[in-house]
Amino acid sequence: MMEDKKILGVNRNIFFLGLVSLFNDFSAEMVQSVMPIFLTVVLGAPAEFVGFLEGFADAIASILKLFSGWFSDKIGKRKLPAVMGYALSVGVRPLLSLVGNFWQVFELRVVDRIGKGFRDAPRDALIAESVPKNELGKSFGFHRSLDTLGATLGPLVALIILPLINNNYRHLFLIAFFIGLGAIFSFVFVKEKRPVILLSNPVAKPKLNFALLKSNKRFALVVLSIFIFGLGTLPILLAILRAKEVGLGVSGVPLAYFIYNLTFVLVAIPLGRLADKIGERTVIASGFFLAATAYFGLAGAASVLVVVASFVVLGIYSAATDGLMRALAAKHLTDNILATGQGFLNMAVGFSSLVAGIIGGVLWTNIGSSAAFLYAGTFSIIGLILFLIMTRNKYV
Repeated sequence: MMEDKKILGVNRNIFFLGLVSLFNDFSAEMVQSVMPIFLTVVLGAPAEFVGFLEGFADAIASILKLFSGWFSDKIGKRKLPAVMGYALSVGVRPLLSLVGNFWQVFELRVVDRIGKGFRDAPRDALIAESVPKNELGKSFGFHRSLDTLGATLGPLVALIILPLINNNYRHLFLIAFFIGLGAIFSFVFVKEKRPVILLSNPVAKPKLNFALLKSNKRFALVVLSIFIFGLGTLPILLAILRAKEVGLGVSGVPLAYFIYNLTFVLVAIPLGRLADKIGERTVIASGFFLAATAYFGLAGAASVLVVVASFVVLGIYSAATDGLMRALAAKHLTDNILATGQGFLNMAVGFSSLVAGIIGGVLWTNIGSSAAFLYAGTFSIIGLILFLIMTRNKYV
């Protein structure tokens, strides 16, 4: 692999893929930050519809991540399916300005999630192939940091722009679309890095089934342990609702979410560098422990200070796990199944998070918020123990 020039200390591909995610999430979160109000107030959708929409759309994305990974390995290309996925998501945003009912929003949201499902695994494989293994932690950390930076800026900019356009959500969707085009433009500077694989070699042709997990047991253990831990990972939305419940106030709730995202942005790259030195396993395990600490803190929170501290800890936990789980998986996948494996990992994370959100919501509704976070904290500890057992003496 020829070494590319570095930009801001990271590989050229990693830098521009970071910009891709920054622009896309900037655009997407501008839309998502106002979508609940647009659906319920402007289009008259019931509150239950909002939850159904997100759950259904995310489930589709999780399934497609596996297919897109296999497809990327099959055709021997990463950039093409990734660009297609981003283009599909960005392309539906101007259409939101034309919708007349909430079912039309549902259809467009599904298309948007299809785009996400199609792009994630090939993109993660491209990141892994662009750098040597001793730079995977830093590279994934940089990418996730810019991704989260975009997600942080989107709602803030939407908040500033809305009064200037008379709170016209349809105009905001058009503005978000043009910002999203920056993601597509950034791909111009991304180069394909996939190693040449002889197509005559049947081993190099991946199959879309679970045989990959049987033949790559160490990778399978990583996916299984992360899936189990994920069953206790509550959506950040529930943590935000808990902040409001404790008394942070309507104006303070967005601040809590901003603190979470800002913490992620600030520590993702340093934690990635640390993982390159001491190993992803140690950093990820530390992140799992921090998740349990934050959940137990939120379960018993009686003051705003505890809530804010919990959001900081959650930000560190996410930064210690989000990109590094992908880096750890990449180290135990051969080139011909790299994207397929990333698809398996992304699908497992998506479904475990969906189940955790459902369980947490049921506990919150029927018992109380503390029960939901006690469940999350307890399952996080169980997940941490299983992760350490399943990966012992096998990973660095």
